[in-house]
Amino acid sequence: MSTDSAGLPFLGKVVIVTGAASGIGLATTELFLAQGAMVVVEDINPEIETQFADRSNVATLVGDVSKEETAVQAVRLAEERFGRVDILVNNAGRIVYKPAVEMSLEDWNSIMNVTSTGVFLHSREALKAMIPNKSGAIINIGSYACFQTFPGISAYAAAKGALAQLTRTFALEAIDHGIRVNGVGSGDVVTNLLNTFRPDGRDFLAQHGRNAPIKRSARPEEIAEVVAFLASDKASFVVGAMVMADGGMSIAVPSE
Repeated sequence: MSTDSAGLPFLGKVVIVTGAASGIGLATTELFLAQGAMVVVEDINPEIETQFADRSNVATLVGDVSKEETAVQAVRLAEERFGRVDILVNNAGRIVYKPAVEMSLEDWNSIMNVTSTGVFLHSREALKAMIPNKSGAIINIGSYACFQTFPGISAYAAAKGALAQLTRTFALEAIDHGIRVNGVGSGDVVTNLLNTFRPDGRDFLAQHGRNAPIKRSARPEEIAEVVAFLASDKASFVVGAMVMADGGMSIAVPSE
């Protein structure tokens, strides 16, 4: 990667990334760091504290993304360590595969709390910090499940649908302050998303991605590149969009 000014589009920018310990969050964090940013990395996994222990341009926060105090702490940490908040990436998410009749209220709440309430709380707190500066960008990691669904993911689809509408509403409320809010409609990405309930989670995601027209799943780094574009000045006219990066999954009608 170039180390000249052209290769450091986020030099001096301060970013918060939720769910940063692995997958899309980790890839996004590494990309922002490589391009000059300072990053607050947040995750419920305490290993986040050691992953970036030797990085002076990283501040770590262990917390539950669905809790109001975590969102407040993330923004406060960014301001205390680096002086401001320029970019927020709402990446943390959770999923279970269960028919609705087998899903407990605890299952439902756990997914909605992380995937939609966490987005609301962190976006609200980040906007409070961004509005006085009259600039900023928020990027929410969605899914083709923002618009499509399949059996067994009722809570996840509902949460991602809420994320898409939060993206649009926050975009309208923020743009007068010079802040852009957008989302990425991710397809299947080989991450640890399913590991909490199936040991073959990564293999399953790799296999499921072959249903997309592109015939494969994405690497986390591919989604990170879309996030970085939306956070950059190159996307200065993109407001309230859900940019689909799903290998064509959302546009395909099954042929069989």
